[in-house]
Amino acid sequence: MPGFCDEAWRHTAKLQQSVLAHPFNEELAAGTLSPERFQFYLAQDARYLIGFGRALAVAATRAPDPEDLSFFAGAAREAVVVERALHEGYFEKFGLSEADLDAIETSPTCLAYTSYLLAVAQAGSYPELIAALLPCFWIYQHVGEHILAGQSGTGADNPYQAWIDTYADDEFAAAVTSCREAVDRAAESADAVTRSRMLSAFTRACEYEWLFWDSAHRMEAWPTAHLR
Repeated sequence: MPGFCDEAWRHTAKLQQSVLAHPFNEELAAGTLSPERFQFYLAQDARYLIGFGRALAVAATRAPDPEDLSFFAGAAREAVVVERALHEGYFEKFGLSEADLDAIETSPTCLAYTSYLLAVAQAGSYPELIAALLPCFWIYQHVGEHILAGQSGTGADNPYQAWIDTYADDEFAAAVTSCREAVDRAAESADAVTRSRMLSAFTRACEYEWLFWDSAHRMEAWPTAHLR
């Protein structure tokens, strides 16, 4: 019998295919994504990771067993480590200074996604929260492995290869597996109402993942900025 995660992935199959086919990811795979778009993405991702890390930390405090507590606590720490690495590595490589970062406003989509995760962390159940956290892990693995599988060579000429390799490696795959297993365990003991809420949370987070790629490609600005 398939677990909750397999069912949730099938439920969002159209979204997952649309993520792979999005111009941002197609251009990322080809190495043709403009530096400006990637800089914008990095700025938003750095801000997203702080909110994501906070939600992961809440999941750790609610985890019913030591294994899941350890995973979510470690993932929360890793989110902050990666955010710092962006500042120390990718920002420098792609010409993004701290001043440049400060000049890029948090996008409506980034703010909405992090606000959603933190709202679920505050008001939702533990199973609902970890279902909402899973897409960030799983979809990034899906994108990274898809791009890597489609490359005919080493990708040495792709300026974004290091990013691609990060999400297609065995260490990240192990993290995805751990998160999926935690979600499946939570779903096994959940009642029908909770499972329905888990599916809704997973789906909404998948939608936000698509929106995040899309907003980066559009370099989304606040449409009301001129009214301030």
